[in-house]
Amino acid sequence: MAFLNSSTFKPRLMKTALNTLYFSGLYRLLERDWRGVGAIFTLHHISDSGPKPEFCPNRILNISADFLDTTLTLVRNAGYDIVSLDEARRRLLAGDFSRRFVAFTLDDGYLDNYKLAWPIFRKHNAPFTIYVATAFPDGTALLWWEILEKIIAERAQLAIRIGGAMQSYRTATTAEKYAAWDSIYRQLRRMPEADQRTTIAALADACHVDTHKHCVEQSMSWDIIRELANDDLVTIGAHTINHYALAKLSETQAIDEIIRSQSLLEDHTGKKPLHFSYPYGDAGSAGAREFRLVESLGFHTATTTRKAMLYPEHTNHLTALPRISLNGDYQSEHFTKLFLTGAPFALSNRFRRMVVD
Repeated sequence: MAFLNSSTFKPRLMKTALNTLYFSGLYRLLERDWRGVGAIFTLHHISDSGPKPEFCPNRILNISADFLDTTLTLVRNAGYDIVSLDEARRRLLAGDFSRRFVAFTLDDGYLDNYKLAWPIFRKHNAPFTIYVATAFPDGTALLWWEILEKIIAERAQLAIRIGGAMQSYRTATTAEKYAAWDSIYRQLRRMPEADQRTTIAALADACHVDTHKHCVEQSMSWDIIRELANDDLVTIGAHTINHYALAKLSETQAIDEIIRSQSLLEDHTGKKPLHFSYPYGDAGSAGAREFRLVESLGFHTATTTRKAMLYPEHTNHLTALPRISLNGDYQSEHFTKLFLTGAPFALSNRFRRMVVD
């Protein structure tokens, strides 16, 4: 059954735990000590409201425009300042914590960030950052997670060669589709980056999926990025060239991905990006080496996807900043309110403020 797959079962279990923490009021026991001085939110896709298909494993990367609009209102009504990353950095360095603050960041460079998110941020006069992986506007990015979802969704069976061995999956039912996704996705994430892309490219070719067309349709163009960069509300940050997990690369390769992406963004916008986001951002994708590299290359901040609030201690870890995911599994005001208390992350991080190891 579909609910037994990790892609659907874990979010249901987490929602139950979060609802218990919120509606019981237990979060109040932790809020005072764990809400921190601010937070950085992570977003990816923004979509029109509407029903989603039953098989939607990338749903966590997608929130509705209505939910974004509601969240901006909620954050302001809760007494938070919505600030740019430059201002967040200034407050951390200056110890200016008289008012709590939130920064909004969007990863990758999707076209819906321009079409749907930008007008909402302008409506609220709220600054935000878009971290652009430059292969997206170049039209050369392989959005492998979306290609895999598309292929599984459209087929009743699937054969894929992984590590030299052919694997076959039944994908007729929603349960079978999620089972195939869970298996294939886990294997792909463990692969070296080059092998991962080669595997998906071969699968896409066998299934007659045009990966270049998909990239162009999903990504902002350089003209759009220039337009956004000229808006004072918008910060354009760097996010590598190819959206590789930097920890899997050699140091030379990692530096090249970081520096070339920064240079390309400067060439196209006239502004040198000083803020960086690690692709994927988890502990297996970015760690101490990457934090050191980004700091040595002169970036003012860099963000992970490790979940925590911001604390005064982060002043000494500006290239390893945590973020809170605004994602499709938790599109409810009470979840956002709960996240802003810091209570869920105090528990999940075992009462550690710093999650940089």
